[in-house]
Amino acid sequence: MNRYSVLIMAALLLSGNVSAETQVNIVGLFSNMAVVMVNGGKPKTLSAGQSIDGVKLLAADSQSATLLIEGKTKRLGMGQALSMGDSSASGSPSVTLYADAQGHFLSECKINGAPLRFLLDTGATTVALNSGDAKFAKIDYKRGEPVQVSTANGVVTAYRVTISNLQIGGITLNQVQGSVLEGGSPSVVLLGMSALNRLDMKRQDIMMTLTKKY
Repeated sequence: MNRYSVLIMAALLLSGNVSAETQVNIVGLFSNMAVVMVNGGKPKTLSAGQSIDGVKLLAADSQSATLLIEGKTKRLGMGQALSMGDSSASGSPSVTLYADAQGHFLSECKINGAPLRFLLDTGATTVALNSGDAKFAKIDYKRGEPVQVSTANGVVTAYRVTISNLQIGGITLNQVQGSVLEGGSPSVVLLGMSALNRLDMKRQDIMMTLTKKY
């Protein structure tokens, strides 16, 4: 093989690495340590400062791990996953979630730039959040239309709002219908159908991949 052929092969390999998707899953959390799976490989225990396959653990505790992935800092909780890179054949942004022990899909999102936790809930009509989280996300919810809704804690007042910006990993949704409930319920943001209708959902065992449709 001549030098020119070697250079061509090296270029193809490098381009494949650049375009490949990096999938990271957190399967264990400890003080300054995390058990991480990268691209479906075997779980590896990393201490803060250590790296595996281009993924570096910056910090960890019993609740979450802070990672440096492809030059970007990301925070993941137990059982959570993140895909970065070319996320779909169409080029549309996507994110991969993993179910927890109860079969729930919990992850991190940002509402108007404010970091919050969400639960994927196909039974919720809109994106629902409590009044404290709404204030944290700078939503002036009392300007919304008040309605009475039934919850496990009885009938409460909710306000219909429009969420300016909702981010889940590399997915960004604008002008999403939401509901804000007075009080501390729900304890996490419920990612309902007003957002999920704009995403393609594909589940395989404990893995759920969300891809932006529009």
